Amino acid sequence: MPGRTPPGRGAPHLVNPLTGQGVGRTRPLPRRAFLRGAGMASATAFLASCGISARSGGPTTVADRTDSDRKLNWSNWQAYIDVDDNDPNKHPTLDEFQKATGIKVTYTEDVNDNNDYFAKIQPQLANGDAISADTFCVTDWMADKIIRLGYALPLDHANIPNLKNLDPQLLNVDYDPGRKYSVTWQSGLTGIATNPKSSGGKAIETMDQLLTDRSLHGKVTLLTEMRDTIGLVLLDLGYDPQDFTEEQFLKANAKVEAAVNSGQVRSFTGNEYTQGLASGDIAACVAWSGDVVQLQAKDASLQYVLPEAGAMRWSDNFVVPIRTPHKKGVEELINFYLKPDVSATVEEYVNYICPVPSAKAVVAADPDKDVAALAANELIFPTAKTTGKLHGFMSLDEDLSTRYGDYFNKLTGA
Repeated sequence: MPGRTPPGRGAPHLVNPLTGQGVGRTRPLPRRAFLRGAGMASATAFLASCGISARSGGPTTVADRTDSDRKLNWSNWQAYIDVDDNDPNKHPTLDEFQKATGIKVTYTEDVNDNNDYFAKIQPQLANGDAISADTFCVTDWMADKIIRLGYALPLDHANIPNLKNLDPQLLNVDYDPGRKYSVTWQSGLTGIATNPKSSGGKAIETMDQLLTDRSLHGKVTLLTEMRDTIGLVLLDLGYDPQDFTEEQFLKANAKVEAAVNSGQVRSFTGNEYTQGLASGDIAACVAWSGDVVQLQAKDASLQYVLPEAGAMRWSDNFVVPIRTPHKKGVEELINFYLKPDVSATVEEYVNYICPVPSAKAVVAADPDKDVAALAANELIFPTAKTTGKLHGFMSLDEDLSTRYGDYFNKLTGA
């Protein structure tokens, strides 16, 4: 993992994309840096080709022991929850939950990569066995995969009354309408990052500009994640990434291909673009908001914009695996983190898009001016104008996932 900044109150590191003003806390490297992966599509055919099958074996549920066995295990990404200023191994909101409910939570930061985590738990889930975690947080496409394979338990919304606080845009995602199997933990953005020192001071605000402006020739990178890169190009072409045709996908793919063939695009990357962006070797790139936020702590001149045509929004989500004996306890945990005051405390540290819009008022009322300023940050509490520009990516069936992936992978060299 790249170098980390100890959490605590310090120099502002977040830059409001609308005002250019820095606000917020310093904190460890965002976990989005670890995101990798295949698509959001139904995974059964893909997994079968790799020798991986859907669930087999016994029943998915066991008797819930939460009332008599007050404990649960939660797996999450690194640096993705609030920490005590004096002890980074302590998490104030978890301490509050344990005190309020009597449920002891073992919190483990072992989700370093969606695919790696899935590979670790899949053999047990496919066999119909319980895993060590009673809940874990994974990104949309992986949550979709787990749900489709029959590895997730349905949630009892009667135990999650605070689900009413969830951002309405996050409630009816196409892979889990009504959030029957998953609930958002945090969200983030995919947009365009620019180093003005190597872009000639030019602001890069559209994908067309990124892919065709000759002054950027050979100094542009795109993400290997198809849904982020192609999603932005679809938007730029006037198409809806949540509802597009194959013809529209091919037009977007062709636009990227032209930029690759012309030498405009230097490479496709995971989060390793951060080093080149910081050094100026990369003038502009498709980037994840959390990565750029961290870079801005050291170089406030770096810019991050949401293209006028729109940006991609992704989420990490709670999922409850089959055969956990503590599902009710997990539902209590999810309900707790959907409280506005609790969600506000988490956002003070992690600085991603808050899934609970009503937490904004709590943050704005904080007596600490640095914390209160977070309420005005569009990367944490986007206004209606900004949320109207955010989009997910259409869920794909097995055939489309394979076909679109093949088209895109030819460009990336995968």
